[in-house]
Formats: sequence, C-alpha cells, structure tokens
Amino acid sequence: MSNNLQPIAGHDFALPAHTVLCLHGADAMAFAQAQFMNDVGRLTDGQWQWNGWLTPKGRLIALFALLRLDPETLWLLLLPGTDAATLAQALQRYVLRRKVTIAPQSLPVSARFSAPQDARDATLAQIGDGVIELDMSGDGGPRRLLIGATGLCDAQAEAAWARADMTHGLPWLSEAQAGQWTPQQLSLQRLNAFSVKKGCYPGQEIVARTHFLGQSKRGLVLLETDSPIAVGAPVQAAGETIGQIIATAAPLALAVLPHDAPLALHSADGHPLQRRALAAGLVRG
Repeated sequence: MSNNLQPIAGHDFALPAHTVLCLHGADAMAFAQAQFMNDVGRLTDGQWQWNGWLTPKGRLIALFALLRLDPETLWLLLLPGTDAATLAQALQRYVLRRKVTIAPQSLPVSARFSAPQDARDATLAQIGDGVIELDMSGDGGPRRLLIGATGLCDAQAEAAWARADMTHGLPWLSEAQAGQWTPQQLSLQRLNAFSVKKGCYPGQEIVARTHFLGQSKRGLVLLETDSPIAVGAPVQAAGETIGQIIATAAPLALAVLPHDAPLALHSADGHPLQRRALAAGLVRG
C-alpha cells in the first residue's frame, strides 16, 4: 500500500475531532445496556469495548469506544463525525425516570504512534491526573490514545491516524451517513462491536435476524485511489453502481459493497479503486 503507516510523530498530537460523552448515575449501566448494541454487562471497572447506538430499524447512528470507569460512570469516546451534544440530546429522550445524566465532556483527546504506557487490549489505564490511556494498537502497528491530555497540532500525524482507523475498518460516519447502514454492512462483527445474544435494544431484532439467517449481502471494503473521492460517491464496476463510499482518509476510503463484488472497481469518473486488505487487531472488550 502506498500509504504504509509509519510512526511519523514521536510526540503526542491532538485529535480535535474526537469527543467524549459521559453517562453517570445509579442507572447508567442499565440505561446503556438497554440502548446500546453491545453487551455492556460484560465490562468491569477499567475495561472498554466497541459499541454503538442504532435506529429502531437497526441502522448505526454512532460508533464509539465505551469505557467503564466505575459502577456509575461510562464514557463514550465518539469517532469523528458524531456530535456529542446532538447525541446527548437524542439519548436524553429515552432516560425517562432512570437515574442517569448524559453530558458532553470538555476533555482534550490526543494520540501517539507508540506502544501504550500501561493500557493493554481492553484494559484502560489512568496514567496521570485524570488522564485515561487506551490501547489502539493493531496489525497496523502500536498506537496509544489519551483522553484528558493535550497534544501538539500536527496535521500530518492526525491524517496518518485517520488512515490507520480506515485500515482497521473504523468508519468515521458523517451526519449524512449516520442511520444508513446495519452493523453487518459495516462489518462491525470484526470489532466484536455488537451482540446478538443480550436482551433487547433498539434495532436488536433486525441485527439478530440478519446474523442468524445470514442475510447480509454487503460488507465493508477498504479501497485506495489516486484521485480525490467524496463520501457518498458511488463505487462502480463495468459502469454499474454497486456500492457507496462511506468514509475517506486520502488516499484511502471505506465503501459498503456486495460480498461478491468484482475486483475491478472504479469511481464514477473512471478512476480505478484498488482493493486493500483490512487490518485486524482492534477487537476490544
């Protein structure tokens, strides 16, 4: 791949598009278990998992890292494209009489292309005065992410981080893409990001039916292009549209395509789109 990820930054750099949402209260765990698509009950204090919130029709609204800090506190580390205040307002409609508060946090997020200091896999670490460290390492190399620590403004390093997320199949869903795709269409089983065995949650019936009947005919594909391509752009084969670009980090893009899509792909303006293998190693929780 022409953009092989290199540890270009030997310092902590800012990730300003990542935001944090806090759920706190005696019913925070019960609320999260009832609303989110993964099994929150599997987490113990100091662990995290990939998780998400779906529409009643089983389409992904937001993908996030869900951190359990203590029995009454969860943090949602939101991927770029999801607005914390908007998501908090949407979730608030379902609180009803539960004892839980939902509030965005004014916390900086930073990262470094190096092995974590103390965090390992699904176990987070508190490494300073309120600083949380996550292990974001995978087949693409070591990565650490810090919540509550500032980093330098480094556009090159930030772009490399985005490419690494694309390589691992982490879709940064824009507002236009939110609510369009099922977890299976986004291949989120690769991240162990949803459960088909826990109790009910919005969209659970559709997710479980798709899983057990094997009806998902589309999945996430990593592409590389030598020309700019926009989110929402069609992916074509032999002049026919067969899928759509859902996230980009030039020269990479993620697309939802049929599982039996041909190898020869191109954009609507005829530029070739080269398939690349998704990296593994980001399963957590």
